[in-house]
Amino acid sequence: MSKIGLVLGVLLLIGAVVTGCGSTSAPSASSSSPPVAMTSGPAPAMTGGPSAADGPTITISGMAFGDPITVSPGATITIVNDDTAEHSVTSEPKGPFDTHVDGNAQKTFTAPTQPGEYPFICVYHPNMKGTLIVK
Repeated sequence: MSKIGLVLGVLLLIGAVVTGCGSTSAPSASSSSPPVAMTSGPAPAMTGGPSAADGPTITISGMAFGDPITVSPGATITIVNDDTAEHSVTSEPKGPFDTHVDGNAQKTFTAPTQPGEYPFICVYHPNMKGTLIVK
């Protein structure tokens, strides 16, 4: 195949993809499924902002972790970040846990299995401090 033919083929393929993805026509009344939004990049952790989680939760709001949280060894802990900035829940000293949460998102991590008090900070904002109590 000549270089010109290859270039034309690639351009036609790109045009077909752009035309197909850029369609703004509304779905027909007989459509049985809702339209699918096309996005690029990673999927958001959640939509509509974080919601209250079941079980032990560390809520980050106003650049603060809040009161110490007490959990059972090995418990699943939800971190709800109500701030727009990314934060982390990083044990200090580092080791037992280090979970980073985008702004207006949530994540979970597993508590250490050994009872004790585990101080933690946000590595992005070291003035943010909290305590995880495992017992």
